[in-house]
Amino acid sequence: MQIGQKSSVMKNCTVTTFILLGLTDDPELQVLIFIFLFLTYMLSVTGNLTIITLTFVDPHLKTPMYFFLQNFSFLEVSFTTACIPRYLYNIATGDKAITYNACVIQVFFTDLFAVTEFFLLAAMSYDRYVAICKPLHYVTIMNSKICRRHIFCCWLAGLLVIISPLSLGLNLKFCDLNVIDHFLCDASPLLKIACSDTWFMEQTVLTCAVLTFILTFMCVVLSYTYIIKTILGFPSAQQRIKAFSTCSSHMIVVSITYGACMFIYMNPTAKEEVTVNKVVSLLISSVSPMLNPFIYTLRNKQVKKAFNNSIKRIATFLRK
Repeated sequence: MQIGQKSSVMKNCTVTTFILLGLTDDPELQVLIFIFLFLTYMLSVTGNLTIITLTFVDPHLKTPMYFFLQNFSFLEVSFTTACIPRYLYNIATGDKAITYNACVIQVFFTDLFAVTEFFLLAAMSYDRYVAICKPLHYVTIMNSKICRRHIFCCWLAGLLVIISPLSLGLNLKFCDLNVIDHFLCDASPLLKIACSDTWFMEQTVLTCAVLTFILTFMCVVLSYTYIIKTILGFPSAQQRIKAFSTCSSHMIVVSITYGACMFIYMNPTAKEEVTVNKVVSLLISSVSPMLNPFIYTLRNKQVKKAFNNSIKRIATFLRK
């Protein structure tokens, strides 16, 4: 009898719907945010899909570097799509409710895409290391089979990192509080409103995040340490400039990604300021995916050439 009563109480105290507060309740600000997010989302999707298409159709972009860029663009589209459209819907309809199942799905995909992206950035830095430090063996080392294995390992690593915290999160109980102080379902605000003991899960999430950050960051740092050392050893300034230019786009993206991560999770002030945290998260999920295609395109002659050739082919086709 007591066991039956206990299970009944636990069932009744677990909510099935959450309320996402978003960024603001001000109608005028919401209109501005909606326009801003809609434009950045459309630019992000268009830009990244353009890169994906170019790497598929242009024969000059069939190299390991562009294969990784193709997958990176796919991750960017996936990540921003997992975050932004739901918030746009909330603003447009005024419906801030999200079901428990939809919330879990959003947490799963946003975390999977985000973590996988860190491992992919590390793989891309290794690709640049081989290209610059071992150019004669580049084609052999970074063959298509090895590249596909790298991508598979990035996704597998991302899945393995999030599976443990997610499994623990599925056992969380939520009582009276169902209001999430964020524009999306995320682990941190969910842990704050849970009525069950969250200490072990908090430690697990922190451990997984720190390990992912340190492992991938060390791979990036080691790769670029050898890259810079090799480039500085080149005899001519022209060679050094050309070598640096092949890495510059990746270095900018790495700086943005890791810089934003450190700001949110390692800055004590950012933890206390919930609004700042939400705004930075919004920028990461909207502006960063939008900027990446421009960063890679504007600083890459081959991508610009492939884009111009594609435009010419489309124009010729339309004239027929």
